[in-house]
Amino acid sequence: MKNLILVFVFLGLFSCSDYIDKPKNLVDQDVMAEVVAELVMNDQVNFMYQNRNMEAGTRFILKSHNIKPDDFVESFKYYVIKEEMEGIANDAQQILLKKDPKADQYVKDKLKKAELGMPQK
Repeated sequence: MKNLILVFVFLGLFSCSDYIDKPKNLVDQDVMAEVVAELVMNDQVNFMYQNRNMEAGTRFILKSHNIKPDDFVESFKYYVIKEEMEGIANDAQQILLKKDPKADQYVKDKLKKAELGMPQK
């Protein structure tokens, strides 16, 4: 009986190699980084112009990349669970810094101040 239980435990451990199945329409990591960068820019626009419709901007971004909202959500969940979202976020940050070189210096200044322990604005 003990051996039978042990066999089932090992079968259970080795049969479940992934916590989540790969989505059928998985968004490529490079495209995901572009979309995340554009969503961040959209968020900043909505921060500046408070009475704008954020949902319309999000739909436009997804449509411009030919991504269905459900596919984006499933891909996002997949990358978070697979612990690949940090790399995608870093790629998105690089895309944003290329689009706005002033932001690159701003980020470097903030990081330098944080290292020195100076209060941030």
